Order: sequence, then C-alpha cells, then structure tokens
Amino acid sequence: MPTVFKADDLASNGMVFRGLMLDEKPCPARLSVFGDPVAHSASPPMHNAALSAREKGCQYVRILVKPDELEGALRNLPEAGFLGTNLTIPHKQAALEYVDAVSPESRLMGAINTVVLRGEKLHGFNTDGPGFAAAVEEKFEVELKTLRVLILGGGGGAGRAITVQCALLECPTIFVANRTTEKAEILSSEIEANLRIGITPIGLTLEALTNALSCVDLIVNATPLGMKPLDPSPLPDGILTSAHLVYDTVYSGGKTALQRQALNVGACYANGLSMLLHQGALAYEIWFEEPAPLEIMRAALENSLL
Repeated sequence: MPTVFKADDLASNGMVFRGLMLDEKPCPARLSVFGDPVAHSASPPMHNAALSAREKGCQYVRILVKPDELEGALRNLPEAGFLGTNLTIPHKQAALEYVDAVSPESRLMGAINTVVLRGEKLHGFNTDGPGFAAAVEEKFEVELKTLRVLILGGGGGAGRAITVQCALLECPTIFVANRTTEKAEILSSEIEANLRIGITPIGLTLEALTNALSCVDLIVNATPLGMKPLDPSPLPDGILTSAHLVYDTVYSGGKTALQRQALNVGACYANGLSMLLHQGALAYEIWFEEPAPLEIMRAALENSLL
C-alpha cells in the first residue's frame, strides 16, 4: 500500500515531511499531490524519478486532504517548506478560491491542478489542457489546432479544461457533448465572451452524436466511463469509423469499451497515460522553471503501472 500522509501533517511546521529519508539519505518532501482519495495516484513515482535525476534533494508525496481541510492545507505549505503541490479530485475547482493568483486560462478552465509558491503567495495553474494538447501531438503526430473535435463530457472537470484548450488553439470545429446540455451551454457562453470562439453544445443522443461524428476528426472521452471494467462506451456502436482519432482520458490496466470500438474499426486511439505524463512534466516546469526530464518521467510512470 502506498504511503499516504494526512493534512494534519502539514501543520506544526510540517516536521514529519522534513524528517523523511530516501535510500537511507535525508530527503524531505517539498512537493505533493492533494486528493481524497489519493492512494491510487500514479504521480509520485513519475515526479520522484525526475527529482532524483535532477538531484533536487527532495521528494514528492501523497497527502490525503478532505474537502474541509483544503484551505488550511494550502495555507500551511510555506511553513512546511513545500515548493508547491498538485491537486486531484475533488479539489481542482474548490482550490481556485484559496490561492492568491490564477492564470487567466486556468480561470476560464474553472479549475487548477498545480500550485507553486512564489514568495509567500500561492499561484494556481491548470496543466490538463496543455498536457492534453501535447499528448495528442505525440500520439497522433498532428497538432491539436488543426483538428475538428468532439469532446464527450466536455462541460466540467478535465473535459472543461480540454474544451477551453481547444478554443484557445482555435480548433476549426468544437462539439461538446454532455448528458445534460446546460453545463456545455454555460461554458459555450463563457468561451464566446472571453475568446470570441464558438463551440457547439449537443446532447449524448444517437442522432446528435452521429451528426457530430460525420464532421469531426478527433473524439475525446472526458467522461468517467471506462474507469470500471464493465463500463459501457460513451459512444453508441456503429458510428465510429477508421478515419477517426480517439483519445480516451481514462487509463487502466486493460482496454476500455471505447478503445475496443476504435480497435474494431481500425481507428487510431490512445489512452490517458500520455496526458498524465505531459501535464506532470508541465507541473515540473512550473515548479523549477526548467525543462522536465520527460523520458525519465515516462519510464517511471509506465513501470509504476505494470
């Protein structure tokens, strides 16, 4: 079972983190991921490999932070000697009101997943969108800005960040499909007001999805479907073709139903592991203001999931 610390450990000057060892050498924790739950996070092996390779003399840990502990945990980071933290479910949206500054694109994405201390101020960023763009380019050898895109579940969470990233890059067509269209319609209005880019909200009906798939290149699954082995695909059978690219933000031990659909019709597809890698590398660059050791992080991430 992975080591998981608690929010209370950040109090009292974070002494528990300063006394940590790694390979029988003093190695304090100065970076972390906050979540609830957090034991499943694949980020520590990836980041610790990078920290070791660059001889940063510190490590990255998991910290279980309950929703009512989030503000205190963030405010305790400076005294605990931390450089920053990542944020995962359920803290990405709530953390917006507890940091001192937020990048404009992160504000539009409605969430942050990376916090860095600059002086005594907490600065928030969202690396999900740029990480997704880098993953698409790596996996499909094409720039995201050239693609017509359908985002399933694009009205909230990571899907919202992906939708905003597509708008920032001015993708020629952006459809956002949600179970209820209200979230997508609200996001569409916000993007139109801030970026002067139009997106098209649709429902998750067979007719709407069939029509959208006839005029898009890339389908993105940003719904939770696929996280459980027996989950169905978010797409009905029979509408995906070999001409489509499929990016499933879910990464698991086996293929999801959507990935099997893509395989069956000969469509190129990728899972969310590459997005996790690239958003992690971008977080490293925010914390240290230097290029991340991407291939070292990739190897560590892949090995941790074997």
